[in-house]
Amino acid sequence: MAMIRLSRGWKELAGAVCRPFWRERSILFAPTTWPFWRNNVMLFCINNVVGHCLESLYCKVMDKCFGIIDDDYAVKFDPWYHPYWVYGFGGLAMTLIFEPIKEGILKRHRSLSGAMLETYAIAVLAAMGMELGFGLLVNQPDEDGNYPYWDNSRLPLNVFKQAWLVNDLVMGAVAVAYVWIAYPLFCKGMSRLSEHAANAAFAATVGTFAAACVSSYGRLIKEGHL
Repeated sequence: MAMIRLSRGWKELAGAVCRPFWRERSILFAPTTWPFWRNNVMLFCINNVVGHCLESLYCKVMDKCFGIIDDDYAVKFDPWYHPYWVYGFGGLAMTLIFEPIKEGILKRHRSLSGAMLETYAIAVLAAMGMELGFGLLVNQPDEDGNYPYWDNSRLPLNVFKQAWLVNDLVMGAVAVAYVWIAYPLFCKGMSRLSEHAANAAFAATVGTFAAACVSSYGRLIKEGHL
């Protein structure tokens, strides 16, 4: 009975989060409209900071489990509001690339869980490809075998000594959570605001992010980290 209730609860939650958006796809991917870009510029700003905070937590876990985070790694001294640009651009890429892919997947699957699982598999492979590609381009070891940016060569489940399957599985999970839950909920919330209120929220977000950039870079320069 407990398993039946859990399964029913999952279906109800999934329906509450996702099904309304199946009827309102236009607010999720409409690159010719101002609301679409307004949402994504706001999310770009937010993701730069949220991604930094999540990386800080992830690094603490990885350091405790594998001891792989260097003492001088930037995440240890960057102010929490310092933007990590890769997450802003990553969120934008997920919207522009994975949102259309998700729509295609939805058309092929009857079950929500099957569609999400396929999205996860694609996201993991994409993360692995990007990590491996960047590694082969810019992270080649020197004559002493030292890697300039990261060293996954001795970790279990490494891929050609550059990508790391653990990272890729985590990034895939983040991608699924973003395109299936976080991004739709954000768009839905913004769509309920008046045009004036939505533009005011946009201005406040961009202004706050600009202030965070000025403050964080100024502090890092003053402390000699830049």
